[in-house]
Amino acid sequence: MLYPDAKSWHTSARKSVLFFGMSGLGKTHVSNLLVQQGGWFHYSVDYRIGTNGMYQHIKDNLIAHAMRDPFLAELLRADAMYLEPNVHNHDLTAVASYLGKPGDPARGGLPMEEYRRRQQQFRTAEIAALNDTQMFRQRAQDLYGYPHFICDTGGSICEWIDPEDDNDPLLANLSAQCLLVWIKGDEAHSQELIRRFDRAPKPMAYQPEFLERVWENYLNENKLQEDEVDPDSFIRWTYAQALAHRQPRYAAMARHGITVSADEIHAVTCAQDFDDLVTAKL
Repeated sequence: MLYPDAKSWHTSARKSVLFFGMSGLGKTHVSNLLVQQGGWFHYSVDYRIGTNGMYQHIKDNLIAHAMRDPFLAELLRADAMYLEPNVHNHDLTAVASYLGKPGDPARGGLPMEEYRRRQQQFRTAEIAALNDTQMFRQRAQDLYGYPHFICDTGGSICEWIDPEDDNDPLLANLSAQCLLVWIKGDEAHSQELIRRFDRAPKPMAYQPEFLERVWENYLNENKLQEDEVDPDSFIRWTYAQALAHRQPRYAAMARHGITVSADEIHAVTCAQDFDDLVTAKL
């Protein structure tokens, strides 16, 4: 690990951490708190995906939809207007809308082949954004003068890493740059995340093997053809399975770092609290 013991962390003049875990457990909350305290640079992997890796895909999709309207198509061809996705650090609606959901087109679904294509685009973009951690860490220190660095990752990080392989190149790269910090939820947290998702289902990124398995199971269990699937029903059904699928992968990643509970993270009120929490875990 970058900081093999409490002393190395406590005495380091330059601290670097990478938060990972399911979305909604406090990664961005603690990141924002540390930034507000000063001295910490916040690198949001999700924001990087939306403004770099997925940006052109999203923009092209907006143009394709606008071109279906003769009035807008004429303006676009004449270069009399332009379309740009607006990606915010706190709102990734543009990215999620592009990823979409598979199923019945009449209910907003995508054909499965197109859904797989967009999933692969997201995978490529997220891996690239994670590999950009080193560049942003260096820029934060050399260009902006921040001594400390946060890499705030998305929930799907564990889908692209083989956490059981100590030589996994992405895991090795990230471990060399930052202390990996798993924010772990308990069963109550998982149930609350499921309830929240059920109220407002959102597109997600999945490991290809996992996606193929749950898609086939859903079609078979409900005796449906691909274009008969209710997109929201499918991703609701899939979400709880995704939580269970990711837990052991997060746990394996945490062997290369530390584990803190979501309750411990939410109890952090200042940078010193966070420093003390990491020191205790190391």
